[in-house]
Amino acid sequence: MRLAEPGLMAMSSGRFFGWVIGGTLPASLGADWLVSAWDQNAAMRYASPATAAIEQVAGEWLLDVLGLPTGSEVGFTTGATMANWTGLAAARAFLLDQCGWDVNMHGLQGAPRFMVLVGAERHTSVDLALRYLGLGAPTVVVADDEGRIRIDALRASLETTPGPIIVCLQAGNLHSGAFDPMAEAIAIAHEHGAWVHVDGAFGLWANASPSLRGLLDGVETADSWATDAHKSLNVPYDCGVAIVARAGATRAALGTQTAYLIRASGDAPDPYDLVPEMSRRARGVPVWAALKQLGRSGLVSLVDGLVANTQALAAGLATLPGVTVLNEVVFTQVCLSFGSDERTREVTRHLIEEGAVWMSGSRWKDRQVLRISVSNWSTDAADITASVAAVSRAMRKSSDARE
Repeated sequence: MRLAEPGLMAMSSGRFFGWVIGGTLPASLGADWLVSAWDQNAAMRYASPATAAIEQVAGEWLLDVLGLPTGSEVGFTTGATMANWTGLAAARAFLLDQCGWDVNMHGLQGAPRFMVLVGAERHTSVDLALRYLGLGAPTVVVADDEGRIRIDALRASLETTPGPIIVCLQAGNLHSGAFDPMAEAIAIAHEHGAWVHVDGAFGLWANASPSLRGLLDGVETADSWATDAHKSLNVPYDCGVAIVARAGATRAALGTQTAYLIRASGDAPDPYDLVPEMSRRARGVPVWAALKQLGRSGLVSLVDGLVANTQALAAGLATLPGVTVLNEVVFTQVCLSFGSDERTREVTRHLIEEGAVWMSGSRWKDRQVLRISVSNWSTDAADITASVAAVSRAMRKSSDARE
């Protein structure tokens, strides 16, 4: 283990702001240890009724706190990529069935052609999921300056697109944290018979907070949603969540049955009916533990705290000479420029080399940026102060190197 230590990142630190990686709540960490110690294949309700029951409760709690339709199917996947895949697989099967085509029986060869509409700044995991499903590259709809899909462009695309149609919306832009205009976009899509899938890897958790819920107004009217519990909820890797509103749609797309797979009595689906895997750990148990530890008010405090820390960090960094905050700070993402692309790259390099904090470089709005994602429950005011100071030091080092 000592040999591994130099090759590990302190991702659990309150000063780790790279990518969108949360920390780990104590209760969810303990539950994850139990999951490993129990060593259950949690795919079948008959084989492991305890883990199936815990995951079922965790799913019901998630629907409640996220404000999504009661009775939706909830599956625990490896991450948001496979959660997106699951929602889109259900969409593919459902829409083709509406056209009289059984994709499970006949595959895609000869099937009615799909059209998938996505915003220009969707996450690449949506594209991956579409590739895995054999649906190819999506049709791109232009986005505004914050990365939100434009309603006028979406309407125009829908009016010229033959069915069946899937519209993918985004809850939480990777760079700006912005949210697509859910209510209007979903209503327009449904007018054209489209299935609406929401990629909410980290942003769907905003719907748990009364003060932030307006960012996602109407999201509950979509048909499927994907999120990551190891992002804003802070449970250990790996734990995506796939949610599908139409009862039976996921099971119809993914379920299977053979003689040796014994089903428990009752109508409840087996866990493997709702995800791509037939062998899986009980990922929903740490989710149950996190929600049990937090309670409703604690979850609200967690999400609101992430946003408050993000805004405090952005405000502190904006006071540094030569720093420009490029996005509206509405959720947990901040993008900074230090002037030229070269200067931004230099500051990022010095910051990472020092190692006091971790913030990653990226490219957005056709310019180099320092990208910050505040995702850890343990980040506090001292971490914010230390992080602003670290960026200031990196800027001084960059200036000294130029002289």
